[in-house]
Amino acid sequence: MAERWIFHLDLDAFFASVEELLNPELAGLCVIVGGRPETRGVVAAASYAVRKFGVHSAMPMARAIRLCPHAVIVPPRHKVYSQYSRKVMDLLHEYTPLIEQISIDEAFMDVTGCQMHWGDPLEMAAGIQQRIKDELHLSASIGIAGNKLVAKIASDYRKPYGLTLVPQGGEMAFLARLPVERLWGVGKVTAGALRAHGIRTIGDLTLLSKTQLEEQFGKHGKSLWYRSRGLDDRPVEPYEEVKSVSHEETFGSDVSDARILHAELLRLSERVGARLRKLNWLARTVSIKLRYGDFTTLTRQVTLDEPTNIDAEIYARASELWDSTWIRGRPVRLLGVGTQNLVRGSRQLMLFDLDPEDSQREKLRQLDGVVDTIRARYGSRSLQRASVMQARKDAIETGNMPAYLSDAHKSAPDVKNDVEEDGDPS
Repeated sequence: MAERWIFHLDLDAFFASVEELLNPELAGLCVIVGGRPETRGVVAAASYAVRKFGVHSAMPMARAIRLCPHAVIVPPRHKVYSQYSRKVMDLLHEYTPLIEQISIDEAFMDVTGCQMHWGDPLEMAAGIQQRIKDELHLSASIGIAGNKLVAKIASDYRKPYGLTLVPQGGEMAFLARLPVERLWGVGKVTAGALRAHGIRTIGDLTLLSKTQLEEQFGKHGKSLWYRSRGLDDRPVEPYEEVKSVSHEETFGSDVSDARILHAELLRLSERVGARLRKLNWLARTVSIKLRYGDFTTLTRQVTLDEPTNIDAEIYARASELWDSTWIRGRPVRLLGVGTQNLVRGSRQLMLFDLDPEDSQREKLRQLDGVVDTIRARYGSRSLQRASVMQARKDAIETGNMPAYLSDAHKSAPDVKNDVEEDGDPS
């Protein structure tokens, strides 16, 4: 049986690299892609030049500018990045059909058995890396290993333009010297708990028994035991389904005006509905996310009697959740609407022989379809509800501007497992 070989490819500082490619004057400069600091923007990507100052993705832009005052801020252009991402993925599909794209700039490849066509794994990976550089003028790092866990860690080992192969059977030795934070599933809280017990490297973690880890961390402890030894049997899954669709916005300053907040709920519900229809999904669950000015964050959800992708129905449920959750008058920093428990297919009804409720739903569905068509052709702001337009006017006058009113707002790219946009820095 052929040895299993998995690649993890990660495009280096992808958004910043695309911006430098399109504007050569940015090459070598401290480039930050993201929203403006005055609108609570966050860093979507940072060039390697600016990373030397401690700037990294997901950092509040205000802090990034304090660290590197001479940095050049570039507003994100996700449609452009998606175009380049597709070009990269198309190139990867020339080598194997087993491609699992996990974000706009990352993908796993199962190249088991492909050696007869492309050479040994190291030769194959080097060829892919060179082609991306020559044909697309982008830099990529590739990790090579017998499983997804180790391949992903290896791709980050020698960035940028890194190429790291972990030999079969050498997984524990490779991981042992790395900081424990490099292991999947070890965040700040877990790392702090491990370091409190003298566990600083992944190798240190292997000194604990499975029982000890389970006593300390429950089921997560069992997972840590396997991961610290480089054990991972997950397959590369090319067609993983979407699990949720959500959109959220961070306000330029905290908002306590109920009318503005309800208009924002409506606008976010429309975005979620449009995305569901584009992906041909119906949602069984609607949720909201609320973050107050002191960073207290609440989420609430409700399960529907019938799955839907109709804007009005999503908004109605989101509005009910909002009214029962928000403390009226308390300033809000972030607001989000989401849908979960998705099912495939759009429900088709005929406009005859229906009860009044079904007839009304069908009319709403058709109206949403017309709106989708107009907005797709003329832009998302070409057709807006009067309440949203008035709230926009009020927000501008009061300075309570949602991020979408700024030309430089950050809008996170779609991902396969959680389609979400417009994140918050915290």
